[in-house]
Amino acid sequence: MKTGRLNLVLIGISALILFYSCGKNSDAKTKADESSKENVKTVKVLKISEQEIGREIDYPANLLPNQEVYLAPSTPGRIIRVNAYVGDKVAAGQLLIEMDPTQLNNAIIQLNSLEKDKARFDTLILYGGISKQQYDQFNTQLQVTQANVELLKSNTKLTAPFSGVVTAKFFENGELYTGAPNNQAGKPAILVIQQINPLKAVISVSERYYPVVKKGMPVKIKSDIYPDKEFVGTIKLVYPTINAQTKTFNVEIEVPNREELLRPGMYARANFEFAKENAIVVPASAVLQQMGTNIRYVFVNNAGTARRIEVKVGKRFDDKIEIISDLIKVGDELVVTGHVGLVDGAKIKVVE
Repeated sequence: MKTGRLNLVLIGISALILFYSCGKNSDAKTKADESSKENVKTVKVLKISEQEIGREIDYPANLLPNQEVYLAPSTPGRIIRVNAYVGDKVAAGQLLIEMDPTQLNNAIIQLNSLEKDKARFDTLILYGGISKQQYDQFNTQLQVTQANVELLKSNTKLTAPFSGVVTAKFFENGELYTGAPNNQAGKPAILVIQQINPLKAVISVSERYYPVVKKGMPVKIKSDIYPDKEFVGTIKLVYPTINAQTKTFNVEIEVPNREELLRPGMYARANFEFAKENAIVVPASAVLQQMGTNIRYVFVNNAGTARRIEVKVGKRFDDKIEIISDLIKVGDELVVTGHVGLVDGAKIKVVE
């Protein structure tokens, strides 16, 4: 009898324990479901697509005069007059320097005498009054004297070979020009003239771009002095050889300078656009950086789960940036909102 009662008590206690356990498990499951719902993060996504961009590279550039001449006669002599000052704008053909004309005058007198004798020598050779050798010697002397007069004319009155600006003056009126080098360039000169419209820049470009750099290609020129201005130059010359040490080749760019804002010696940047190609460009805010490193990454929606993908960044376009990764393809859903604090593998819910 007692045994039967004991069994009934044990059965009752077991039932109570089972009931309590079931209730507790049910509550735990409910809480887990609620917690799981709380851990699902709401995000917004953007379908990844490609767009055409220009592949651009910047190179440092020093601006140079398009033409530069150290103006001086070929022989020493006294300077009669210098008709220009530093800063003067000069036109092609303008008389700038007048040298002592004594040598020129003597040569002209000699030439006039020989030209008078020319008719007489022509008559003598016609009638056999002189030998062919004497006649040839006379003509040679006449030609040499004519050439000497022309040379002295060009070295007595020196004109500007092109339109430009006078950037240096080394002698004054009445001084003796010796023909010795007298400037940093190591060249003899009375005046230095530079053409500053247009200017030019010589850039060293990596050999990998040799097949795509062509004469006539436009190049953007920027200067920190004029941050809001952009000057468009044109490739005028592509040097035909590669530097064996640097693995680069030189490119000469002609830079229009109508307003003469740019000056020789200024530092600038030459921006080359080598080709158009398709690239993945996304909002810059969608690209995160791992703290304390240079690692950049994004999140994409992988069937309701956040997938972290490391990327390299390329060119920036205002508030957008190019990303590069073999794991990202067109059509992927990029997380653009709600990605801060997101971890790889986290559950996400996409909202409009």
